[in-house]
Amino acid sequence: MSLELVIPILAAAIQSGTPILYATLGEMLTERSGVLNLGVEGMMIFGAFGAFLFTYFSGNPWLGLFMAGFFAGMLGLVHGVVCQVFQGNQVVSGLALTILGVGLADYLGTPYVGVATQGFYPFDFPVLSAIPLIGPVFFRQDALVYISYLLPLLFWFFMNRTRWGLAVAAAGENPAACAAAGLSPRLMRWMGVFWGGFLVGLGGAYMSLAYTHLWTNNMTGGRGWIAVALVIFAFWRPGRAVFGAYLFGGIMAFQMRLQAMGATLPSSLLLMLPYALTIVVLLFSSSRGKGRAAPAALGVNIEPGE
Repeated sequence: MSLELVIPILAAAIQSGTPILYATLGEMLTERSGVLNLGVEGMMIFGAFGAFLFTYFSGNPWLGLFMAGFFAGMLGLVHGVVCQVFQGNQVVSGLALTILGVGLADYLGTPYVGVATQGFYPFDFPVLSAIPLIGPVFFRQDALVYISYLLPLLFWFFMNRTRWGLAVAAAGENPAACAAAGLSPRLMRWMGVFWGGFLVGLGGAYMSLAYTHLWTNNMTGGRGWIAVALVIFAFWRPGRAVFGAYLFGGIMAFQMRLQAMGATLPSSLLLMLPYALTIVVLLFSSSRGKGRAAPAALGVNIEPGE
């Protein structure tokens, strides 16, 4: 296969993997705080709608990006209310959150289906875009892709080198020890569900403002579920999340290129490839049984007054 074919596929893999990376890091932050949130798909598409709506009416994609994070973060707080205030089951609440987010986005977004909006467009990054092979793949992208290159490093630094990040991790590992240190594990979990949701919303914003530049119902297409699986695959490590996101992005880009080339395989089979890979990744991660274990208190609610 010639470079003329490989480079566009690799560049498309970066584009396809970017929203998954945002969502994966967001879910990773939430889970590191001790809260299991299976509502990523609903939060992601609700964020995508918020980004589209505010960009469409304001003409400012940066405002749309912020509102995407805010919309998804507020859904995260709904999950927090169910789990932290009413002590609800985190799995059930997360599934309900997916239904809520998808339903709201479809209901509110139906009048705008097919409507285009402003957004983020690719541009050449100075100097780096001229590097052979690397430049066309990594540095002829849009602003949200460039931000995503720094995000895993910032995530690692926050979780491992800052007081607040270590406190969030402590709330997920040992809430009692976190409280003994004079911190509130419940507050850390509120931070985890909101700011984790905020990052998930940015992944949704990428879909409507950079990937499609228009609104369509169900535009996330299961990427939120892939993000949940990638957190396990990455063993809650941001570096591995980058690899996993681009791997899935590459599969998505490859199957779309095959369809464009008129492959004889049924289109439904090609569309199934990313989700079949999700199952393979989960099986692989489970069989290895190595790496960072899940946070010890993940999915365990903190009783009032505990």
